[in-house]
Amino acid sequence: MKRWLMAGALMAGAFLVTSAVFAADDGKNPANPLITDKWNFRPLVVVTPDAGQPAYRHLRQQLEETRGAFTDRDMLLYTVEGDSGTRHGQPMTPYETRALLEALGVSPDQGVTTILIGKDGGKKVQLRGDVDLEEIYATIDRMPMRRAAEK
Repeated sequence: MKRWLMAGALMAGAFLVTSAVFAADDGKNPANPLITDKWNFRPLVVVTPDAGQPAYRHLRQQLEETRGAFTDRDMLLYTVEGDSGTRHGQPMTPYETRALLEALGVSPDQGVTTILIGKDGGKKVQLRGDVDLEEIYATIDRMPMRRAAEK
């Protein structure tokens, strides 16, 4: 009986240690929705304190006007307005939103922040304030994976 209790206690302890290690591993949080996009999409993440910010409204207008160019580049839009996040227009849970922000090291309190993530999962561009979407498209067009896909 004592052996059974000791084995159970050891297994529980190992589980807790493993859980703590995974929770502390930045960017590897399973709630981070960027994990599922790796090698499939180029996420564009836009973080803003609120939807009324002029730089955010301007970027949304550019996105609407260049929808085809956005889609053609295998891009996927994430928005975080305050503490509410969306992925491709669908609401994310608060846990997913926090995991996304933590993985990128940004906060809505920092103002409007736009981040381009490559298909490899790495940050390619991080800008604050007003953004020219054509510059982001040009950055993507210079990427080796994009050039290979055009051939």
